[in-house]
Amino acid sequence: MISQNRHLPGALLLAALATGNAHATNGYFTHGTGVRAQAVAGVSFALPQDALAAATNPAGTALVGDRLDAGITWFQPDRSSSISGNLAGANGSYDGNDDAWFLLPDIGFTSAVNEQLSWGVALYGNGGMNTGYESNPYAAFGATGTAGVDLAQAFITPSVAWKSGAHSFGAAATFAYQRFEARGLAPFDGFSSRPGSVTDRGHDSSAGWGVKLGWMGEVHENIILGAAWSSEIDMSNFDDYAGLFADGGGFDIPESYGAGIAWEASEALTVAADWQRILYSDITSVGNPLAPLLTGVPLGVANGPGFGWEDSDVYKLGAVYRVTGALTLRAGVSHMDQPIPGSETFFNILAPGVIETHVSLGASWALSDRNEWNVAYTHGLEKTVRGTNSIPMPFGGGEADLTMHQNILAIGYTRHF
Repeated sequence: MISQNRHLPGALLLAALATGNAHATNGYFTHGTGVRAQAVAGVSFALPQDALAAATNPAGTALVGDRLDAGITWFQPDRSSSISGNLAGANGSYDGNDDAWFLLPDIGFTSAVNEQLSWGVALYGNGGMNTGYESNPYAAFGATGTAGVDLAQAFITPSVAWKSGAHSFGAAATFAYQRFEARGLAPFDGFSSRPGSVTDRGHDSSAGWGVKLGWMGEVHENIILGAAWSSEIDMSNFDDYAGLFADGGGFDIPESYGAGIAWEASEALTVAADWQRILYSDITSVGNPLAPLLTGVPLGVANGPGFGWEDSDVYKLGAVYRVTGALTLRAGVSHMDQPIPGSETFFNILAPGVIETHVSLGASWALSDRNEWNVAYTHGLEKTVRGTNSIPMPFGGGEADLTMHQNILAIGYTRHF
């Protein structure tokens, strides 16, 4: 267990990054880090655009110059669920928007030591999940009060990158801090190995370290390839929720990796594409299905029941068009295989991260050679996942359906040195 004093850097980080709570886009990973990346639907592996590039590919630290980028992102998620065919009386529609919107800042800085070596640091949120049901979907099973979860994740990523000819190589360490709260889940207390550590324990926090490695290279005239890997981050346990999450409160951050290509089609136009894979299923509390609960395996034990999320592939396409020396336009679209199967929707009423498609657009306006403003807007198209034998018979059977869409607006400032 990490002591309270050792949690202090994480608490300061979260306070600096999150004036609100959490959000969900690609599962519970954000769709893009930094205003410019958000404007092209998150395309980043071969298209570094600012000092936050290391969040995706640390090789980009060598390619963006001496600069400071700061931004603030406004999230307005709309999450809901419905239950039908339930014999316990839970049928109905439920609005999970107790908290209607959130703010999430980010900031990055990069500097060149010489023509080959650069360093940087990025502070950002990579993901999370928040639901708040004033009308508790689990009330028919004995729950009281509001229901929901609040998961927020924040990161500090210092990076170094080495440029050699047409190639750059980067490495980064990542300090991760996360905070979690669950409310209104009393019916699951009776299915736990640690009753009393399932719900309504207030916020708990955890921390851990991981690494990132990346490469970018100009493999042909006007064509850049990139690839990067982010390790799984072994987080300290949420001890206050040791009866909810598998492995006594374990909630590690999944490994992810991906690759991209950027093509400078003309002096004005660059087109880029990414593929990313997120290994949600490797995290026990996230990837294990709920079904073992009905065969006598309680919540909270080693390799215990979880949310049943599957691994996800994300595909992104973006374009950057330089209209004038001062004005640059951006647009993008992304699609992912959402991670929640229809058989797992009942527990995921708490975490309906089902959005599959994002469309984005944005612009940059240079006030001078040193100062620039950036803006991006993203819409997560509405997606509904229908339950398939999703509610166990001990809870009355029937189906739980999950629906979500989202609006995201980001504004940022760039200072070149």
